[in-house]
Amino acid sequence: MKLIAGLGNPGREYERTPHNVGFRAVDALASALGVSWKSEPKFKAQAARARSGSETILLLKPQTFMNLSGESVAPMLAFYKLGPEDLVVVSDEVNLEPGRIRIRPSGSAGGHNGLKSVERSLGTRDWTRVRIGVGMGHHPVADLADRVLGRIEPEDEAAVESGVRMAAEAALCAATKGADFAMNRYNGPEVV
Repeated sequence: MKLIAGLGNPGREYERTPHNVGFRAVDALASALGVSWKSEPKFKAQAARARSGSETILLLKPQTFMNLSGESVAPMLAFYKLGPEDLVVVSDEVNLEPGRIRIRPSGSAGGHNGLKSVERSLGTRDWTRVRIGVGMGHHPVADLADRVLGRIEPEDEAAVESGVRMAAEAALCAATKGADFAMNRYNGPEVV
């Protein structure tokens, strides 16, 4: 059993923001796997359960808001007796070009508050990350929070949507075949 968590903020006003591409990726994955979301108050989340081959895949969208994502992820891992090695987290990344994805088996949160929350709640950095580029570097703003909670630039939307779909595939690949396999397949400029 593996857990794939997409990070984002609940509420319609955040649906199409750069910060919610993690939600969009797990939504795409749920659709591809033919499962529906259910409210799971004990995990402060929406969750779904699917099968991919012989693997059971749990999908999670924390409803805690981004900065408290770990309050949803950690209890679900504990409930199903899973460890950090069973976790794949999908999130936005401002330092990647729009639509590019990057997979890492561990590492720092890189200033991302949702990833920091998961790291704090688990007490480790050793879990797989799938980051989707939202390309803030070429759209400088005084306040990064305003940018990630704003709208995706129209000229970036197609690339970001492609990255969302690719991240959904990459997260499932990482969960079922391992982070190294997924990195070899999906990390690189030719993917976008």
